[in-house]
Amino acid sequence: MTAPLPEPGVLRYALRSVIQPDSPLRIAPAALPGIATFLASFARHCTEPRWLRGVVSYAQISAMALESYDLLSQGGVSGEVREAPVLMAFEHADQAAPLARELEILGSAGQRFPVTELTGDELRAQQPLLSARVGYGLRLDGQRYLQPLAYVQSLAGSVQRRGGQIRLGAAVGRIDPLPGGGVRVTRTGGAVAPAGGTFSANGVTSWPTSRTVSPAGPADSFDVGVLANGAWLSGLGKKAGIRVPVAAGRGYSFTVRTARPLEAPLYLPALRIACTPIPGGMRVAGTMEFRSADALVDRRRIDAIVRSARNQLDDVDWSTLDDCWVGPRPVTADGLPLVGATRQPGLFAAGGHGMWGMTLGPATGRLLAEFIATSKRPDGLKHFDPCR
Repeated sequence: MTAPLPEPGVLRYALRSVIQPDSPLRIAPAALPGIATFLASFARHCTEPRWLRGVVSYAQISAMALESYDLLSQGGVSGEVREAPVLMAFEHADQAAPLARELEILGSAGQRFPVTELTGDELRAQQPLLSARVGYGLRLDGQRYLQPLAYVQSLAGSVQRRGGQIRLGAAVGRIDPLPGGGVRVTRTGGAVAPAGGTFSANGVTSWPTSRTVSPAGPADSFDVGVLANGAWLSGLGKKAGIRVPVAAGRGYSFTVRTARPLEAPLYLPALRIACTPIPGGMRVAGTMEFRSADALVDRRRIDAIVRSARNQLDDVDWSTLDDCWVGPRPVTADGLPLVGATRQPGLFAAGGHGMWGMTLGPATGRLLAEFIATSKRPDGLKHFDPCR
């Protein structure tokens, strides 16, 4: 159930959030000069007509999301993906109106899944960790969840078992076109990748055909390159014609133990907090922090999530808080991904998914592989031109 982040209500919410220290939205003052262009463009896209067009743009690739995970499983990726409803909890029914409307619009665009209203008692019967403050809920069926780290590790293992090479810690400095086709990837450090297989550095994935050494550092030549380096995409993509501003919308998560199991994924929309079951507890995620992609974990954001969630969750041992993590989600100013051919021959892009990278990653790879192999852009990518 995917939709563009810029929508009319976001601007009002953002203005209220500025004066609330524990707000799920945080814009670091030091980051403002660097993201001013992004914020101005984002604001221009926060209109009803543009949001509705964006919903339609997502519909086709979203419809492929679950099936694409199935195809990865059939291809040997062993990571577990579990079927479960998503429960959405509110203190009262009025809080749910905006989200209910959004789900209705998504359904009319083709992303239709069963939605059931629940009283507070019905909700707590399905999710006993919820406190008495919760008085209304929505149950969204037909969904799935996974453990992101474990799944990505299983994906990497599948690549390696099929002869692919994964090279860590090798920063990419530039990507240049080669005479007659292909690209040269120049690294600023790290060992030269072995010939054959897949070379990956900072999210840039390619298929090597030869190796050279350039004055700027070790370089490899490839038939095709894909920019998939998330919140850092603009740096390497600008020369290739990517002009859509991309900012790091950092999300935080951590794990805690619970006295009773979390029965299914739980979303607290008013708090922008999502909880996913793990053995013995849950992973809690939240916050949209606009700040340098490379900044370390800010423990104040973790503490803000805990303070917000305490009143709506019972039987959670917050003293067991562990595994704190922050990830810079690549947020585009228009809310749509950047997937397809760039203006540099042989170089493609796959990024800018915002919060939907894990949801749409397999479908994105599937469609982009088709594009690269056939030189014909699939309909599912027509709205995501990285050079739009």
